[in-house]
Amino acid sequence: MLKKIALMLAVLLIALSIPVSAEVADKAPFDVNAKSAVLIDLATGTVLYAKNADLALPPASVTKIMTLLLFMEEVEAGNIALDEMISVSEYAASMGGSQVYLEPGETMSAEEMLKCVIIASANDAAVALAEKVAGSEEAFVARMNERAAELGMVNTHFENVTGLDDDTTKHLTSAYDIALMSRELLQHEIITKYSTIWMDTIRGGEFGLTNTNRLIRFYNGATGLKTGSTSKAGFCMSATAMRDGLHLIAVVMGAETRDIRNECAKQLLDYGFANYSLYSDPGGECGEVKVLGGVKNSCTLSYPPFTLLLPKGKKGSVQVEFLVEDEVKSPIAAGDKVGTVRYICDGETVGEADIFAMENVDRIGYLGLLLKMLGIYCLK
Repeated sequence: MLKKIALMLAVLLIALSIPVSAEVADKAPFDVNAKSAVLIDLATGTVLYAKNADLALPPASVTKIMTLLLFMEEVEAGNIALDEMISVSEYAASMGGSQVYLEPGETMSAEEMLKCVIIASANDAAVALAEKVAGSEEAFVARMNERAAELGMVNTHFENVTGLDDDTTKHLTSAYDIALMSRELLQHEIITKYSTIWMDTIRGGEFGLTNTNRLIRFYNGATGLKTGSTSKAGFCMSATAMRDGLHLIAVVMGAETRDIRNECAKQLLDYGFANYSLYSDPGGECGEVKVLGGVKNSCTLSYPPFTLLLPKGKKGSVQVEFLVEDEVKSPIAAGDKVGTVRYICDGETVGEADIFAMENVDRIGYLGLLLKMLGIYCLK
């Protein structure tokens, strides 16, 4: 029961922490050299930097973050196994741009295709995965747009699974929306197993893969995630990195060159790591409270995990206060709120979480009260 309560509350806290608008971030003391950009913290969703973050622009292959998200959700649901063999259609094999030159009728494991998409941004593999999930690219794109709406990606509309945009008219998303779907994709921890690979091979070592994200090799703590470029979109990127427990997502759209894009992403990540730190409390049991008129005299209490983004150097200054009444009246149900955890930094409350009952305590009846009194009398 404790695990279920803690999990539900953790999900609720994370959901409530996502900003309504990316433009709420304080203006940082620099301007990135791109059409739009955003920097968020993975754990809390807090926006740390924003420039035109809600502007809808072509995303190029960064589109594949949503393609990967839907595929990983199918894997996690048990509908597809990573060792399952996938057959390549003639349509999937016909994709241009970045590719691993899949042949019609060729079979490849889902895991190898996944690596092709994440590492080499292979358009042919992306379409093959989409067809495996939904039967056709068109049906998969409909799912992409549905999932985008569920995530609150209000400035997004997908027309394909690859980001190829020669024939598209409204294939658009925003830096903030990319951050949202990147954050969701990173909930599937296996993704970073592949997105942190610099070089690999497929087809038994016959075909080499090199990561399109150069930060994987040259930026300390880089964990992924996806690059993209077309003449219409310019150079785009969702770059992720983690240091000292702080996991950041930096999105850059519409940079003029690959090097400028990479420098913008590094600038954003450097800013985040230099100015912020993550405070985490794992939650758990936090004592008991006296219960009046219950079949038990007390009830065990717990509180959920809590995460807070703070200015650099403030993490060690956080104090925790548990505010619970001296006693509560029965009946008590597991999950009932009975108090508050307060987090204080430099004398100010910087966060709060609820304290919950871990167990049911029913109201005692007359017979139970009589037996209880007799027990006390007999003990004397």
